[in-house]
Amino acid sequence: MDPSSAGAGYRGDDFYCDVAIPHPDRLEVVHEDDRVLAFHHTRPFWAVHIVVVPKRHIPSLTAATAADEADVRALLELVQAVAREVESTHGAAAVLTNLGAYQDSKHLHVHIHSGNRVVAP
Repeated sequence: MDPSSAGAGYRGDDFYCDVAIPHPDRLEVVHEDDRVLAFHHTRPFWAVHIVVVPKRHIPSLTAATAADEADVRALLELVQAVAREVESTHGAAAVLTNLGAYQDSKHLHVHIHSGNRVVAP
């Protein structure tokens, strides 16, 4: 399957629980283990655009609790490793998470990106 079609037509509010985590074979996976998944965004906004998510549902960064500590720690460790690689390879990287109305998918996720924007905001 073409990774760019992995989310085609998706209309729910948690792409990660509904599509990405149960179907990593539909994605261009960067890293996967028992706690976290990193993959190239299915509809990238930047030349390099990777998303990192915890596999266990956590609604957002601000909703995380002490019970989520191991998953958030694993997420941040992978974000750091992927960002380090993107920075090393491309000379720069940015790390972003969205909250509230800015968060299209109601599942904690972090964007790592570099390069020019490839779609309009």
